[in-house]
Amino acid sequence: MTLTMTELARALDARLWGDGDIRITGAAEPADAGAVRDGAGLIAMAMAPAYAAQLAPGAAALLSEGMDPQALGLAAAVLVGRPRLAMAGLTRALDRGAGMAPGIHDSAVIDQTAEIGPDAAIGPFAVIGPGVRIGARARIGAHVVIGRDTRIGDDALIHAGVRIAHGVTAGDRLIVQSGAVIGSDGFSFVTPEESGVEQARRNLGGRGEVTQQHWVRIHSLGGVTLGHDVEVGANTSIDRGTIRATSVGDGSKLDNNVTLGHNVRVGRDSLLCGQVGVAGSARIGDRVVLGGQCGVSDNIFVGDDVIAGGASKIFTNVPAGRVILGSPATRMQTQVEIQKATRRLPRMAAQLAELQKIVTRLLEKG
Repeated sequence: MTLTMTELARALDARLWGDGDIRITGAAEPADAGAVRDGAGLIAMAMAPAYAAQLAPGAAALLSEGMDPQALGLAAAVLVGRPRLAMAGLTRALDRGAGMAPGIHDSAVIDQTAEIGPDAAIGPFAVIGPGVRIGARARIGAHVVIGRDTRIGDDALIHAGVRIAHGVTAGDRLIVQSGAVIGSDGFSFVTPEESGVEQARRNLGGRGEVTQQHWVRIHSLGGVTLGHDVEVGANTSIDRGTIRATSVGDGSKLDNNVTLGHNVRVGRDSLLCGQVGVAGSARIGDRVVLGGQCGVSDNIFVGDDVIAGGASKIFTNVPAGRVILGSPATRMQTQVEIQKATRRLPRMAAQLAELQKIVTRLLEKG
């Protein structure tokens, strides 16, 4: 896929400088882009002065407004006001996609009761179960399995090796990366008698007589509901609900290796980064950002617009709009003060020991 600098500037709603007829065949870091040759080349991503220093003379580049392409010796440049947003537009324009042409591969196994929308692509060895409905222009990769009565909207992109269980409902423009599992059974068990876990919770760690326990499965009757424009990362797992569906709202994005337990509800436009784990029946609000390796306890609520720094462990409800960090998670400002105080502990311990010696000597003299 190629486009001219003029077309790129128009796509980004940005300002063009220099030769607009140069053809862009891809993107590269400044040191790797090189100069334009024979009217074509790679566009260098040089939106900060530190990167611009690595540009080759005669290169084409994406720059931030305020930078001087002429002084940098460029052949052409597109100047943008918000570089990271421009990256989204540029990568979208240059993305060649998964390359799945419409049509159903001969090796795909599709139940006769399944409904496949127009212009959909079904890859090799995909298995589509009974009562499944797949929307128009969906692209289903090789070895994907979709279970009974699942509904997937238009323009879905489901990469190779994804497993979507029965009774899942997804909106339009769903993206699921390889290895994800959507709709697996929830991890929910009970003992005939009060379990040690229940005792420990009720007594804040205390237990009665320790006895043998036998775990009885609580079956998962609910499904999973995903809104429009949801993205699910590689090897992420979303458990089905016990009675009602586990749900993820419109526009929310789940990174790789995220785990959502049974009955979890995630709101709209939330961002859950790699290795986040949300325990059963927790509720995550709208526009929440959970940094990598955050953990959320079961049955609690994280309010709208909360931002949690990486590796935060959230054990209690979090009010809307709060920025939190640490384990247990507290306000970020509080956590910074805690960390500072923790680093001072060895010195304070040494000072305390010295004071004890002084007091002991004074007492001996008195």
